[in-house]
Amino acid sequence: MIKSDQRPLYLQVIDKIKEDIDKGIYQTGERLPSEFQLSKQLGVSRATLREALRMLEDESVIIRRHGVGTFINTKPLFSSGIEELFSVTDMIKRGNKEPGTNFLSSSINSPSEEDCSRFLDEELNEMIVIERVRTADGEPVVYCLDKIPKQHLPDYVSHEHQSIFDQLEKSGTTIAYAMTQIEPLGYHEKISEILQCDPETSLLVLKQMHYDEQEQPVLYSINYFRADKFKFHVLRKRVY
Repeated sequence: MIKSDQRPLYLQVIDKIKEDIDKGIYQTGERLPSEFQLSKQLGVSRATLREALRMLEDESVIIRRHGVGTFINTKPLFSSGIEELFSVTDMIKRGNKEPGTNFLSSSINSPSEEDCSRFLDEELNEMIVIERVRTADGEPVVYCLDKIPKQHLPDYVSHEHQSIFDQLEKSGTTIAYAMTQIEPLGYHEKISEILQCDPETSLLVLKQMHYDEQEQPVLYSINYFRADKFKFHVLRKRVY
């Protein structure tokens, strides 16, 4: 049972459940006892418990599966400030995991009108298109679709197990910044299966145009991150 203090009971329940998770009493993916059992164990009303569970769900500590039960959510393995620009390889390394790559396809195509507009080059001739799955300790965590004008990677070799950022730098192009659009996405019929996601696992889609030091667009990426593995945050400063 929880130890009573001056705080509202639902806050004490939240702390108790988090403490039990940290102690390993509840494991990742484990189903919690029923509301009746849990409220009895903690010595609180079911209304108090429901409020605590609602807030824990908002914090992504737990996940509720309709008609099945309440489960301990997976903690993200990788966390990064969205204002910091890292390659996927570097993000995985920063999470103390071994990055790997499963190549799905690599081709050199004629650019579409949208490609020419996106890269601000009406005379664009060839576009490298790379489709990969990035792994962490062998586990698929990110699906990547990258487009690069071939002029920036004239010596590109497919299946190169190296960050595209690094390959570009070796070819004389340094990425200075990126403009990023973030979209949440539920289950994707193709990509969720490739990333071996459960049906309830959502995806975070980052669409990014990368620019070099001369502010020229050089790399367009669409990355699908498993939301149970990655967490992005941003530092916001007040403007006076």
